[in-house]
Amino acid sequence: MYPPPVMGMQAPVMYNSVPGYEGLVPGASGGFIPPPPVQPMPTPDSQPAQDWSIPALSEEAAREAFCKHVDSNCCWSSGPAKDGVITNKDQFNTYRYRLETFTESRSTEWASEPYNGQLVDGMPGLAPGPWDVSVSAPALFQDSETHVRVPHTASLKGCHSCLNLGKSACNRCVTSGRVQCEVCGGSGITASQERCSDCRGLGRVKCTACSGVGSTPCTTCQGRGQLLCYIKLKVQWQNHVYVQVMDKRSGLPVEHLDSVNGETLLSDMNTMVYPVSSFPVESVNAASRKAVQEHQAQFTGSCRILHQRQTIELIPVTRVHYTWKEKTFIYFVYGAEHRVFTNEYPAKCFCCTIT
Repeated sequence: MYPPPVMGMQAPVMYNSVPGYEGLVPGASGGFIPPPPVQPMPTPDSQPAQDWSIPALSEEAAREAFCKHVDSNCCWSSGPAKDGVITNKDQFNTYRYRLETFTESRSTEWASEPYNGQLVDGMPGLAPGPWDVSVSAPALFQDSETHVRVPHTASLKGCHSCLNLGKSACNRCVTSGRVQCEVCGGSGITASQERCSDCRGLGRVKCTACSGVGSTPCTTCQGRGQLLCYIKLKVQWQNHVYVQVMDKRSGLPVEHLDSVNGETLLSDMNTMVYPVSSFPVESVNAASRKAVQEHQAQFTGSCRILHQRQTIELIPVTRVHYTWKEKTFIYFVYGAEHRVFTNEYPAKCFCCTIT
């Protein structure tokens, strides 16, 4: 007889005890495993102190950017952009500090798969520790994940779902191979009191789920009857990013700066970076100290820091005042892309002014 269909939880596979992994419970992840304490400590770098600045935006460039922005809005008249009189331009050097910490974390869990002749490399041979398994890392600062089999942990086990048979009872016909005829409802006679042609008057027809044999291939072992059991190592690479913008309170909503580029003033990349200390703007130095300390405290004990990169960008922001029909208005030109933001354009059509 085949084992009956199993509803709900199935009995767990009985795994072998592997030295070094005795605490790993079947059916549960072993959690992230702290790496060996070999993290190098960063050393101070000499960072030249100099005053960085971006040339002021010319009136011609400010007007050109404004005209392009107006042209992208179908219902705006170009008059104010082309003929408005620019009366003042205020430049705001806005700095953006970014720290990226690229980490590797590892966790283990018992796993099984249908046995199809794979190599069974169980004992003898001592299984390496989770951090001793060689795994190729992806490109720096790119999230990735891979699963590998821990060497010398594999063993063969009979399938617990089908009791090594490779087959399970059909859920539809429960091993009989026949099911009730849907045409006559199992009576063998149709509504017109004639013999049912589908079941030939027997009231039952061949089960289509199992082709009438009463069993289906076991989904756990895929009909093999055996499982290859082993400890699976999950390796995750993650790029953790800390960003802080030193808002100069220009009036431009700071979230607009998320989508633009600036001029890179400093780029420092190493296994572990040291906080910036000699930048001429102290708020940038403070942001660097905070970011480096937070990332070291957050990641040093739980995963391995593979690389860090910190950058300082100067994002140009220019506030432009102009007059149109004796009224003063403002727009902003920001980023290396010269994007424009304004919330008070004086020549919108009626449909664009409805809120």
